[in-house]
Amino acid sequence: MLGQLPILIVTSLHLTAVAARPQFDIARECRFEAGSSKAIRRTCVRDEKRARHRLEKQWAEFSPYEKAWCTREVSRTVARSYVELLTCLQMEKHGQHTLK
Repeated sequence: MLGQLPILIVTSLHLTAVAARPQFDIARECRFEAGSSKAIRRTCVRDEKRARHRLEKQWAEFSPYEKAWCTREVSRTVARSYVELLTCLQMEKHGQHTLK
């Protein structure tokens, strides 16, 4: 039994790292999206906060593969967005590959 303990610990650490939700800068994203338009910026902030809240509630529903894939793909873009991450995860969950 004790001989399996290191494997269990390493496996647990790996899953924890994969399961961590990414943190994006909503203000920066919305400044990038909206430019000088305050109305667009307000809408962007509202949408990003809603997406972040949904991700907080639904994160456990997505597979480690879906989380890793979408987090990596969204993090590669200039605009790191909770809306984009949520959309990617939902599409991956339903078998529709989003980003190539």
